[in-house]
Amino acid sequence: MFRWFKDVQDPISSYTHFLGACFGVIATAVFIGAGIANQRSLKTILACCVFSASMIALYSASSYYHTLSWDHPHHTLFRKLDHSMIYVLIAGTYTPLCLTYLPGQEGITFAVVIWAIALAGIIAKICWLNAPRILYTLLYLAMGWAVLFDWSGFSKMPSGCLMLIALGGVAYTIGAVIYMIKKPDLSKAWGFHELFHLFILLGSFFHFIAVLVFILL
Repeated sequence: MFRWFKDVQDPISSYTHFLGACFGVIATAVFIGAGIANQRSLKTILACCVFSASMIALYSASSYYHTLSWDHPHHTLFRKLDHSMIYVLIAGTYTPLCLTYLPGQEGITFAVVIWAIALAGIIAKICWLNAPRILYTLLYLAMGWAVLFDWSGFSKMPSGCLMLIALGGVAYTIGAVIYMIKKPDLSKAWGFHELFHLFILLGSFFHFIAVLVFILL
């Protein structure tokens, strides 16, 4: 399958996130199947599918964007989409956790606030595509670790779930730092950007396991 990507602009980045998009599709089917089999509520299943849909959105946009040459007429458009979908993935990841582990209105409020921040980030990215890398990377990290702002609520999650969420957060953070400092470059094919992509995939995998095991099973 990789041969389909070998002639594109960034073959490894495009291929790895194509696999991420495929994983998002599989995750959606798994979430629905597990939710039905374990008689979870429609709200819970839909919240989990928001997460898997956000994975599909990010990894599809990223995979396609990395096939485009720098002089492609739609390069700028898809660069904006690629960067914007990071906000969607962060908010999508929070959605099932908020609606499952935070009580009633508190969970809804937290989810709405996270999605509002995501929308603001998307608008900012569209209007200021070339903002300093450190600025928008720090915003991604602040959103990702917003769990700490309501720690009293999220700390009630099962310890295994907390561990998986933390591992995912650490993977995302390592990826963000690599992206921010543009290091290390292991080889011509495996530069900092390719490593960044792998850590993002790893973070999504940890969070997928957390949602599946501790919300749907």
